Amino acid sequence: MTVVRVSTRDAILEAGFAIFSRSPDASLADVAAHAGVGRATLHRHFESRDVLMVALAQAAMDELNFAVDTAVSDAESHLDGLEKALYAVIPLADRQLFLAQERVEQDPKIAAAYDADRRELVDALRGAQAEGALDASVAPEWLAAAYDSLIYAAWEMVRDGDATPKQAAAFAWRVFIKGVTA
Repeated sequence: MTVVRVSTRDAILEAGFAIFSRSPDASLADVAAHAGVGRATLHRHFESRDVLMVALAQAAMDELNFAVDTAVSDAESHLDGLEKALYAVIPLADRQLFLAQERVEQDPKIAAAYDADRRELVDALRGAQAEGALDASVAPEWLAAAYDSLIYAAWEMVRDGDATPKQAAAFAWRVFIKGVTA
């Protein structure tokens, strides 16, 4: 059996996702304990809570973008890409919940990345509308808000143990495409 050693920095980041996605007001001591390091070690890697939060946001965005880019690389349409992206991000619920709960947009790099991701989603929705797959009379910004809200609901289901990532993604996609009518 191969044992993979995680760097201390990565252990702290993973602990940050685990702790802050469940309890946004958790302390750095909670993160350090979860990572199996002392507070002094945590502070050697991240000098403050703000620095850790920005590092977590950047790591989350990088992981999510990689997952989406990989998932949509063979998409046959904008709608297919939207579905594949949704299925790709649900397993990364702790990253998404962290980003949804923490306000780190004051960091210019994070704000720019968030804005770029948002524009990309709205463009994909416009593309699906142009393909005739989504109602063109609905503002794509509204569709983006609905898509994001359904993903958030799916993350909560996964977090609470009410569904697997695949089940939650299927629920979210069905509601996005068909609504909730019988």
